[in-house]
Formats: sequence, C-alpha cells, structure tokens
Amino acid sequence: MRKRTRTISRLLAIAIAAFVLAVFGRTAYAQDPAAASQATIDTVWVLLTGFLVFFMQTGFAMLETGLIRRTGAVNALLENFIDASLTAVAFWAVGFGIAFGTSSGGLFGTDGFFLSGAMTIDAGTITFNKFAAYPNLDILTFFFFQFAFAATASTITTGAMAERTDFVGDLIYSVIMGAISYPVIVHWVWGGGWLAQQGFLDFAGSTVVHTVGGVTAIVGAAMLGPRKCRIGKDGTWQPLPAPHNLGLATIGTMILWLGWYGFNPGSTLGTGNTGLIGLVTLNTTLGAAGGALASLFFQYFRSKKWDLVATLNGSLAGLVAITAGCAFVMPGSALIIGVIGGIIVILVAEAVERLRIDDPVGAFAVHGGCGIWGTLAVGLFGQAGLTLAPAGVDAATRVGLLMGGSADLLVVQLIGVGATIAFTAVFALVMFGALRLAGRLHVNKKIVDDVNIFIDDYEHGAAIMPDVRPAATIDHGKVTVAPATGD
Repeated sequence: MRKRTRTISRLLAIAIAAFVLAVFGRTAYAQDPAAASQATIDTVWVLLTGFLVFFMQTGFAMLETGLIRRTGAVNALLENFIDASLTAVAFWAVGFGIAFGTSSGGLFGTDGFFLSGAMTIDAGTITFNKFAAYPNLDILTFFFFQFAFAATASTITTGAMAERTDFVGDLIYSVIMGAISYPVIVHWVWGGGWLAQQGFLDFAGSTVVHTVGGVTAIVGAAMLGPRKCRIGKDGTWQPLPAPHNLGLATIGTMILWLGWYGFNPGSTLGTGNTGLIGLVTLNTTLGAAGGALASLFFQYFRSKKWDLVATLNGSLAGLVAITAGCAFVMPGSALIIGVIGGIIVILVAEAVERLRIDDPVGAFAVHGGCGIWGTLAVGLFGQAGLTLAPAGVDAATRVGLLMGGSADLLVVQLIGVGATIAFTAVFALVMFGALRLAGRLHVNKKIVDDVNIFIDDYEHGAAIMPDVRPAATIDHGKVTVAPATGD
C-alpha cells in the first residue's frame, strides 16, 4: 500500500512539473531577459515589495495581540485588520493627493484626489499615466506601494492605545491619519515639500512613518489614560500585565522583519542600481540584528534574565532606526545605529512607564524613540558618496558629522524631526481631543470598569479563546457575565 502511494505521489509530481513547464517554460526561454523593459522590471519590483509591506499588517496584528491581555485580543485583531481597509479608501480619496499632488508652498499637495490623474480616457482608449518623479512607474503602481506605508502609520497607533479605545473612535482616527496627518509629512519629505527642499534625508520612513505613528500613539495613550489594571487599589502604578501569547508575538515580529525587506529595499522604487539594493538589504539586516543583540544583553546585565519581549522589541528598534539611513550609511554604521536603537528602546519604554503612560506594546519606544534616533543618525553617520543634497548644494557638504562632514546635515535632520514632532503632536491633540469631547475616545467606562467586563465583551461579544473564558453577554446596558470554564 505504501509503495503504491509513493508511486502515485511521484507520478503526480511529474505531472505537475510537466504542466508548469508546458505553460510557463516556453515563455521563459522564448523571451531574452535582456529584452524586458526596465519599466516592467521596476513595476514588478515595486509591487512585490509593496506586497511585503502590506503583509506587515499581519505582523503588527500578531505582535500586538500576543503582547496584550487575552481579553482584548479580538479587539486588537479587528482594529489591525480594518485599519488597512479604512486607510486604502482614505489614502485613495484624499491622502495621496495631499502627499504627492502639486505643492502649495511646500506644505501639502492640492490635486490628484481620487487618483484623478492616474488614467486618461480618450475616445474609449485608456492610458495609464506615469508618476512624474519615477517615470518607470505608473501612478497606480506607485499608489499601492505608498498605501502600504500609510496603513502602517495608523497600525502603530493602535498598539499604544490597545484594550481601551472606543472602536468607532479607532475607525475615525484611522481615516483622519490616512487622509491628512500622515500625508502632510509625506509631502514635506517625499512629495517635494519644504523639508525635501532643505535636503532632509529619510530614505524609507524613520520620520515619515515611524515618528508620525509613534508620536500619535503616545499622545493618544496619554489622553486615554491607563487601563484599570495599571492602577492598584492604593493608587500605586502597577507593572505591565504579562503578555498572553509570546508565541504570537514572536511570529509577528519575524513577519515584520521579513516585511522590512519590502519596506527598505523597495524604497529604491526600481532595480536600476542593484548595488544600492544590496546595500540597503544588508544595512537593514545589520540594524535589526544589532538591535536584537543589544536589547538581549543590555536587559540581561540588568535583570539576569534572557528577556524575549525585550529582544523582540530590540529587533524592531534596530529596524526602525536604520530605516532612514539604510541607503546613506555603510554597513558598520548600520550595525552601530541598530545597537544604539536596541538600548534606546528599553530606556524610552522605562521613561514612558515613569510618566505613568500606559503603552501596552511599547509602541512609542520602538517607533517614536528609535524613529527619532534613526533620523538623527543620518546626520552623524551619512557616508560621502551616498548622501544627497538639494539643488544648488554640493553633496560633499552633506556628510555625517562623525564621517568627516560638518554639522550641516545634522542640523537639517534636527529641523525635520522637530517639525514633524510638533505638527504631529498638535494634530493628534486636536484629533483625540475632539474624539474625547464626542465621547468616542475611551470605550464605555461604566461598563468596562466592572472587573469582569473587558473590551472584547463590550465591543465585540467575542473571546479569542471561548473555551477558556466565554464572552460576556451585554443586552440593553444590562451586563451578564458568562461563567468562566478555565483559568
């Protein structure tokens, strides 16, 4: 019987291989690879890396869900899932135009809403227009890559505000971030805005994506206030609750590391310079590795424990930190940037705790603290021959301070970081303040303050593990707690 099964398996494998060769083999050999246009190659590259960036949504969902308590897992999963859907619509309708439309004083774009310039229809013929700054890419391809980045910014915020944000409030702020706050900073840096004109360097988003997400996150967490579990009966500040599933958190982090190979190398937006792609990929790897190792050993020397959560956040810290300079620094510098990021993330997380701000996943420490560090690091480690300069400025003068250059580049980086923090913080204060006034910032406290009722019960009537703890039934404001069947 086993012999027959093996024979059938072999025949099936041969049949599948023959089918693949019959369908695809002729095309592969008939077409000389050199004959493929660079535009086609670049389009495939950008789409594939964009798919990797989009897959990071899975990583964020798993990481956040694993690090928080089991009783908020359903809420975290749905928020991470629906944020991508909301951002897709908001960025298509408004955000892309603000980010990459015709500039108004270098502050924001004024056209291209609903991707109005992406296609031209003339006498029934449709022409797919190119993106002016990258003529090998159609606007539609470029949009998808940028949308995947935009979805990341609001997803960062959900982690810091986990387990206590009103679900409708989450929907609202996700739309606003995808439509306005994130695209404004994109325009400043990548859309030809005023920071780009000053020569500010952020290759893949330490400032544009991570600092925006991190600053928005810390403002939201502070305005929400802590979860009830963080305040003891005597008013003392309680430690973070233990993560409910470190397996999920670890897998989520590994997915994010994988996705970063779309995030950073994909930001070349083409394959014309293969050496640059290789450098960016290597720097991304060394940044992540340096961050993970630094956090692992730094935490061990302090606690005498090999800390998994610290190591996971350390790898993300290194990735965030190297994102700005991955195309502008040498590999040795990338490792140093990652190592410092791995230490910064722990120190910043502890500072946030001392301020009694409840950030369940360390979102600000990872994305805000290390996004700021990574952007400033370009001004320290920017390598001659890799850095860029605005029109009329000799690129040789824009070299990192520690690499033989002047302070010029560091000053520009400081200005960019400061302006981004100021704008994002004020915008977030207004946005979350309006939600609080409307009663849509914090989930209904009258219900969730009951020790037996959690956000999954109230908002979703579901539990991540119903066989362990069934969801409570809430009907017309009357709460009935389903009995627990396990611990």
